[in-house]
Amino acid sequence: MPGHYNKNYWFFLRLQPIQEIGAKLTRSGPLSTLRGLSCALSGAIWSSILANTKSAEKAARQAVKRRAHNVAATSKMRSAIREVVTSIDGGNKTQAAESYKGAVPVIDSMVSKGMIHKNKAARHKSRLAARIRSMS
Repeated sequence: MPGHYNKNYWFFLRLQPIQEIGAKLTRSGPLSTLRGLSCALSGAIWSSILANTKSAEKAARQAVKRRAHNVAATSKMRSAIREVVTSIDGGNKTQAAESYKGAVPVIDSMVSKGMIHKNKAARHKSRLAARIRSMS
């Protein structure tokens, strides 16, 4: 398209296939897991190189690892809270109390790791405990 100066068209021309840059940004896992470094166009995955230095490439690899760890930890907390809520909805007060006792250390560990604010943890624990107390 000579003479065509559409911004999206020129952005498309700067993209390179993932196969060409291969393991340049990460050797463990697909490049598509790096958020902001890839996009899907017409069924094929393309990527633009954002890391310009070796330290930036390493930072991108570390970000992938950190994100995977954070996602797993957050999922663990949410599952523990969901287990308590399911027990409460089931009407079994003893099971709800036991699952609450298991969920409290998980929530507190998220605070100590800095993944959630201490007030958010206190809010979760308080509301779950109030719901368990209100069960007859």
